Amino acid sequence: METNSLYFAFGRPFSPLYSLAMRLRESLYRRGVLSSYRFDVPVVSVGNLTMGGAGKTPMVQYLARLFQKHGFKPAIVSRGYGGAARGKVNMVSDGSNLLLDAHAAGDEPRLLAETLSGVPVLTGIVRALPARRALEMGADLLLLDDGFQHLPINRDIDLVLFNTDRLAGNSRVFPGGDLREPVAALRRATSFVMTGVHEANRERAERFADLLRSKFPDIPVSFAGLGVECLVEIAPSGMIVPVEAGPVQELPCFGFCGIAHPDLFRQTLTAQGYSLAGFLPLADHQRYSEAQLDRLLAKARKAGAQWLLTTEKDLVKLAGRAAQLPLPLFGLRMRVTADPDFSRAIIEQLRSWSAPH
Repeated sequence: METNSLYFAFGRPFSPLYSLAMRLRESLYRRGVLSSYRFDVPVVSVGNLTMGGAGKTPMVQYLARLFQKHGFKPAIVSRGYGGAARGKVNMVSDGSNLLLDAHAAGDEPRLLAETLSGVPVLTGIVRALPARRALEMGADLLLLDDGFQHLPINRDIDLVLFNTDRLAGNSRVFPGGDLREPVAALRRATSFVMTGVHEANRERAERFADLLRSKFPDIPVSFAGLGVECLVEIAPSGMIVPVEAGPVQELPCFGFCGIAHPDLFRQTLTAQGYSLAGFLPLADHQRYSEAQLDRLLAKARKAGAQWLLTTEKDLVKLAGRAAQLPLPLFGLRMRVTADPDFSRAIIEQLRSWSAPH
């Protein structure tokens, strides 16, 4: 039995209690018993219903670039999960300068800051506070990273992502399953997005999309793919830059990652034709201690690997240490490919947005 399945089996009796608590919380916000903030700029949230990855970070990158292309000045607001910074407002990037490393900011905010020029990235547990700071900096659109369950901020566009290879997991609410909230919470969404769609799983995506349409007929469903853009490495400056791997790319490599569903990354490497000498799956948001790196390198040497390959999210946590590694280290940069109708609908909705009175 998988570890998660074992945990869920033990946690199943408590799922109704957690589900009831989440329903009550939502009801209190809906009725105004718990206060929520509404800002004088449009707010777009990217989130999911399940535990773990659904492609939120690549989607936030995609949307930030889309909004910039259409003349908006977006800022990203995140909780900063896994980051050591504990300020009420933590400035990861002011849009021009990187101000916090991955240890302080959290791996995902740092990755967003490093890959999105001109987009401020701020974190804070009470997200209304970094949101206000972003507006003071001149942002005219707020992009909430992992915001579906963050009810204290009202949003105008509420995107809920489903990983096509994972869907809704076992369809039970935590701690008995993968769901953060009961399925009924999806009625808050303005759009569903099936992520990671490709030819091999498109039929699966279509079936689940039909199920969503039958349960929530007024909420549109879109598809988005996730493709490999390029290899990246850590430059001497500490920045992540695109690179041509050259002959090393033909040599056996050792893959590793600390993401929610590491096997999906392994599948991506195999599909891209990399010669995998070995692969080490790690915990989501893995911190790389010296002991962890020694373990990783020992496995890579034993497997006969000539270089290391990981996700870009993991790579940002290894800045400052890559130069000391005995094997070359590269990351894989991914990029969302979305249906043009999906992008057009979001921009049209933002164009027609008017400030609340």
